[in-house]
Amino acid sequence: MPAIRTQLSPTKRATDGHKTTSRAFIVVEEMQDLADCKMHYPLSDKDRNTFKTHDGKRVTPHQWAVYDFTRTIPCGRVTTYKDICVALGQGSPRSVGSALRNNPFAPFVPCHRIIASNLYIGGFFGEWGTGANARGQKNTGLQCNRKMEMLAKEGVTFSVEGYLADESLLWIGRG
Repeated sequence: MPAIRTQLSPTKRATDGHKTTSRAFIVVEEMQDLADCKMHYPLSDKDRNTFKTHDGKRVTPHQWAVYDFTRTIPCGRVTTYKDICVALGQGSPRSVGSALRNNPFAPFVPCHRIIASNLYIGGFFGEWGTGANARGQKNTGLQCNRKMEMLAKEGVTFSVEGYLADESLLWIGRG
């Protein structure tokens, strides 16, 4: 299910064709996939072997596998770090998290759609958790709040404590 972006449109126009100062608006729902963007994503071995991130780093074969799999997660669904490992047959939840933390293709590779195995929001941009559940000295929880907002735009919601509200949105794809 694609995300729904709300657009506000004025309901009245003055007789001269200009917008009125009326604050009445109609809400128009428009589907939006946050990973739908124009971005160069290398697919051939040749392109991948020569690709470097903005920091000048190469992407490892494990990272490519994680990014390729993450691209298959449908809009409006989430999966877990562990389920990606199982599907790929390699790595650990931490290695998947590390690959996604360094994702040079966001949002084309929708790393915001990955949560912890206990269905907790997990991490985002190197932070883990929100509010009182935030871990780490410099962790403000703001990045994970941003992740929850992105997922909410795609129709995926979380409890106040940061857990997936609707388990039917958990997607378990197999490579």
